[in-house]
Parts: sequence; C-alpha cells; structure tokens
Amino acid sequence: MDGMESEYQPKPSPIRAFQVLHASSTEAEDANTSLSEYHDYEPRLEFDDSELMAPSAYLHFPADAEEAFKRSVSDGTIEENFEDALAGAPEVYAEIADSSLDYDCFAELAETGFVEVVGDDQVGRRIIIISACHMPSSKDVHPDRLLRYLTFTLDKYVEQDYSVVYLHYGLTSKNKPSLSWLWKAYKAFDRKYKKNLKALYLVHPTNLIRIVWQMLRPAISVKFGKKVMYVNYLHELQQHLDLDKLCIPGEVLEYDKLLLSKNPKAAQLAKKMAALSVTPPEDNDDKNVATPPESLSPPATQQFGVSLQFIKANNVNMIDSVPPVVRLCVDYLSQPEALETEGIFRRSANITVIKELQRACNRGEPISFRNDPHNAAVLMKTFLRDLEEPLLTFELFEDILKFQSWPHSDKFQKVKLLILERLPLDNYKLLKYIFKFLHKVQDRSCINKMTVSNLAVVFGPNLAWPAVGQMTLQMISPINAFTDFILENQKTIFFL
Repeated sequence: MDGMESEYQPKPSPIRAFQVLHASSTEAEDANTSLSEYHDYEPRLEFDDSELMAPSAYLHFPADAEEAFKRSVSDGTIEENFEDALAGAPEVYAEIADSSLDYDCFAELAETGFVEVVGDDQVGRRIIIISACHMPSSKDVHPDRLLRYLTFTLDKYVEQDYSVVYLHYGLTSKNKPSLSWLWKAYKAFDRKYKKNLKALYLVHPTNLIRIVWQMLRPAISVKFGKKVMYVNYLHELQQHLDLDKLCIPGEVLEYDKLLLSKNPKAAQLAKKMAALSVTPPEDNDDKNVATPPESLSPPATQQFGVSLQFIKANNVNMIDSVPPVVRLCVDYLSQPEALETEGIFRRSANITVIKELQRACNRGEPISFRNDPHNAAVLMKTFLRDLEEPLLTFELFEDILKFQSWPHSDKFQKVKLLILERLPLDNYKLLKYIFKFLHKVQDRSCINKMTVSNLAVVFGPNLAWPAVGQMTLQMISPINAFTDFILENQKTIFFL
C-alpha cells in the first residue's frame, strides 16, 4: 500500500515551480498586454480551473517541461535563446510536417469551423480565427490529428505577417486539451510560426488561460510574450480589427452580451464605441461623434472603397482602366531595389502611414511611399480589398469555388472562359495589368522569396470574396488555387 501511495506522489519540481509562479501571478499579470482595464469579472465556463491547482494535474507533465521549469526558477531569468532550443522538435513531429498532407485529409475538421482564415486586416496581415466552441472532442478527434491540422493550416500563412484571434468561450470538459498536449503544441509551433506572428488576441480569458500562461511563461521569450493581448470584451477588438469581417460564432456573441450585462461600465464603453462607428448623422446629437464614411457622398477624387466604374468616371486621364493609385504602386514597386525586396507583399506596414496615404489618395493629393516598398505593397493590396466589388466579381465567385473539382484537362479552357468572356472589360484590363506586374515579382523570387504559390496566398483573398456572408477557410483554398493557376498560365491567358 505504501508503495502504491508513493507511486502516485506528484513530482516536486513542477509543483514548486507553479507555486512560485502562482504566488507572483498578480505581479506577472501586470506585465501582460491587455486591451481592457476591466478585470474584475472572471467568466466561468462549464468547468472550473481548480484542477490546475491540484498536484495530480502534474503527474503526467512532460519531463522536458519539468526541466524547463527547473531552469526558469533557478535565478528568475530566461535565456534569450531558450525559445530556439525548443524549436528542435523531436522526431515524433516529423509526420506533422509531412508534405503529402492535403486539404482532403482534413476536410471533416475544416467543416467544424474550429480554424478560419478571414482575409487581411487594415495593414495587410492575414487574420486567423480559432474558436474553442468549435473545437472537437478528444473522443471524436485524436489530439495529435488536431495538432497536425493546425500546423497544416498555418503553414500556408506563416511566411507572411499574420495575427491570431483565439475565442476562448466554449472550451468545456469535453474538448479541453491536456497540459501535456499544450506543451507538445508549443514545441511543434517552432520559430517559423512565431517570427511573423504580430499579435495573439486572447478573447474572453478565464483563470484557465491565465494560469496556463503563467506556467508556460518561463519557456516563452519576452519578444513573443509582448505579442499576447487579453481581450475581455469583443468591442475592444474593434480598434484593431473589423469585427464584421471576423467569423465570430453566434454563441460567442451572446456570451459577450452576457458579460457586458454584468459590467455596466464596460457596457457603456461598448455602446460609445458602437456609436462612433455606426451612428448616422441624422441621429447624431453629439457633434464630436464621428460619422461613417458611407453616409456621405464620396468626393470625385475618391479611390478607396468605391467601384472601378466610379474611379473611371471621375478620372478622365485614367489609362487602360488602371486606377491612378494602382499605377503609382506598380511604378514604384517595379524599380529594381523595390522589386528585389525580400518578403515584399508578405510584410505589413505601419497602419498610421497607410491611412495617411489612403486619405491623400482620396483627396487627389500626391503621395510619397517614404522609401519603403512595403508601404506601396500594402497600399496596393488595401485598394483591391476595399473595392465595392472584388476584381473577380461576385458573379464569378461560385465558379471559382468549384475550380479544384474541375478535371485537370478542362481547367485551362474554363479559366479562360471566366477571364476573357465573363469578366467585365475594366476588370479584365486591371487584372491583366496587375498580373503582368506580378510576373516581374515572381521572376525575382530567388531574391524576394515571392514564388507563385506565395503570391497566390497573398493576393487570392484580395481578388475574390462572397457577396453575402464571410470568407471562410474552405473558400480560401480554391481561391488561392485559382489565383495560382492564373499566375502559372498568365502568358497564355492574357496573351502577354
């Protein structure tokens, strides 16, 4: 009996490490970036976090994690290269990087909506949404398969700047991952996933999030830690991301309303922020409240957020249906030093600079890219993304989604039919102009790293999106494949 009792004694090192971390959790919490000052209310989910406080929770914690804790609490500091040491994933992760994996392998998981890619933010960063409420139960999907699906999805986007929004509501006792799985996931997501991640928004954090974060903090670099932000209410995201474009599940929206009902001060702020963005001028008694751009008639010089037809009608000197701002961007980026910039179209830019450039363009004023090719690249993508109708039009969207199901022998003729016969002439001319330029970009891919597949991933979601509803991961895959095909065959399609 004594032997049995000793067999189930918890390992001391992780517990001591956790006690040290938990004792200083308040101090450490202050170091975390947060989008809210309202931390009084801690929402509770179906399960509580008490199990994390119990020694039994650490019985099966990985040995390498324990070693990390030993090193981290020895002198209270972390080696800067500690994260690099973790990047050397063991052999068991080789199958995660298996190049033979394709979308069909994870079609069932993709349909759950657990992970969604919803296009770009205001400065060209791809936005990835992870919804805990759609996370499948470990009884239905093996955790390792789920991890492979996550890495398979992220692999398409981590070579460019991106942001992740994690919606924590809906994590229950049925789908909650184990601590050992979290440690395995952290090791699987090595430096290539972390270096271009610009922001990780933790929405509706609970004690579970905070405690696990404190446990993993010793193994996480200071640089990565600064990218993590707590978001207690959805309206706090509005200053960074357009909530209307995010795939936020209905149950998360309802939960956010519940939280706001329990915090009048936060609810009042949410209403004020909503008024700033949606109140029409006739209902607006406060002269200091901003009115939405769509409530006003755009000036004749407007180029962002309008149609190609509007730009053409108000720019008599426009050549070959190419808007002035696009021509400015292409001319600047066609210079050798800009064309050979590594990561061009994959890097974001300063949002303040981009907004200033947009305002100048809309007023018809001359613009300067400030000797930064990324400003021109982001502005060009922003123009395409802000068009009233996508360049490939709403009419062609359903056909584009069927691209991957077409027989290989029919793809060329079907694509030519869509581009040459069904695309409006103005759209065709602009598309041809842009793809002719992209041919120059991919021709320098040995220097700028912008291969055909990279360009397809960057430009695909900015060329086509649905007329109704939000862009989903299932939609992005065929759109990117369609864009890739045009890039590969553009000389024949456009007769360049």
